[in-house]
Amino acid sequence: MEQTQQNNGEALEPEHAVAKAALLAECDSLAAAGVTFVAVHFDGYGDDGTTEEVKCYDGESYAWGEREPVKHDGSHLQAHFEALVPFGYENDCGGFGDVVLDVSARKLTVERNDRFEDYTASTYEV
Repeated sequence: MEQTQQNNGEALEPEHAVAKAALLAECDSLAAAGVTFVAVHFDGYGDDGTTEEVKCYDGESYAWGEREPVKHDGSHLQAHFEALVPFGYENDCGGFGDVVLDVSARKLTVERNDRFEDYTASTYEV
């Protein structure tokens, strides 16, 4: 099930606002280099998680693992992207997702997918 949430005008946490401003300030130089998307993927479970290094792309859209990144150094953006990775994504069954900067739209999105455990039960007489 996919749920799309808007910020609804709620104020960002100060560290998120700083990270967002810093990333949006890079859009002109990224566009000039032919970069259309910048993303960082995160994945974790069992209280342990990993955030991958920032990668730059030149496609019309972004989806993790669908295309190879371009050779553009985005390492100076790593801390800003990591500030936007959702807190607690790695807890329990964990979660995964992406923080994505759409350079031309000047828009940041966070896609978080949470894992969960489920079970079924049955009772019958023999």
